[in-house]
Amino acid sequence: MSDSVARLTAAAFCAVGVDGAATPDSDDETLDLGGLYSSGEECLPHKVTLGDFLRVCRQPGFDPEKVAFFMPMAHGPCRFGQYAPYLRQKLNELGYGDVMVVSPTTKDSYQSIGEHAGQLKKTVWMAIVLGDLATRFRLKTRPYELNAGDADAAFDYALEQFGETLALPELSTRERLGQLARKVALVRDRFRAIPAMYEKGRPLIGLVGEIFCRQNTFTNEDTARRVERLGGECWLSDISEWIWYTNWWRQFDEVRCRGYFNLTLLKHKITQAFQRHYEHVLLKPVDGDFKGYEEPHDVREVLAGSQRYLPATGALGEMTLSVGKAVY
Repeated sequence: MSDSVARLTAAAFCAVGVDGAATPDSDDETLDLGGLYSSGEECLPHKVTLGDFLRVCRQPGFDPEKVAFFMPMAHGPCRFGQYAPYLRQKLNELGYGDVMVVSPTTKDSYQSIGEHAGQLKKTVWMAIVLGDLATRFRLKTRPYELNAGDADAAFDYALEQFGETLALPELSTRERLGQLARKVALVRDRFRAIPAMYEKGRPLIGLVGEIFCRQNTFTNEDTARRVERLGGECWLSDISEWIWYTNWWRQFDEVRCRGYFNLTLLKHKITQAFQRHYEHVLLKPVDGDFKGYEEPHDVREVLAGSQRYLPATGALGEMTLSVGKAVY
């Protein structure tokens, strides 16, 4: 969904022996193919993702038996849950039936990834935290840089550094965390060293909304950079916000259906505790770098903001997060 998290998630797949790669940058052919093989009534993210995958199929030397497309699923009112089945249908119709579609779902907390689910989930979570961090640094620095391109170069440096460590096989979780925390310090110093003039008075524009459209620069025509050119500064809701929200929803649903005392709820709470720990270790080197830009400590702060308008217990998904984050 974002340049940063896509590239780092691909690196996380490499750590479990899968040759992961992000899809090539979207272009006009993306929209042509996405529009040609959809009805036109679906949401824009569906059109873009479908078009990008079909572009891969058209590349020279493409071998359907050696390619898998990663398209997770989620349950709820969003059409996202239909992306993977629709992609599967179109691949079959177009003669690419041998291409695998990997579709882990929020319904089982992505356990359907397979035998490497535990390790991959931990590493992908680190990738999400670090991808969000790289984006935050770029957004905070780029409007004030004295030399155009410095923040973008530091952003690419961050993804290279993080990706190298995320892709290393046979590292324990503790070793990977330690190495990544040291890389965070290197990236922090790189951004701090960028010549910049942090003048006051720029309006801070928060971008909320549908998670793909706000994160994917092709889809939103790089809204953040446009705002910066007009004299503003942008802040973007993290992708990790969605993970915290799905954690909250799974626990809420377990309590509602089975009460507080059940093994599944306990497993969810343990998993979330580890996620908090990993996030704390990775972000500790940047304590103090984002004063005035603090993210909520708990997603329930966001959901409390939407309670009057779209309460999270009834309005599922991004709608309640968007309203709540605006209030926050």
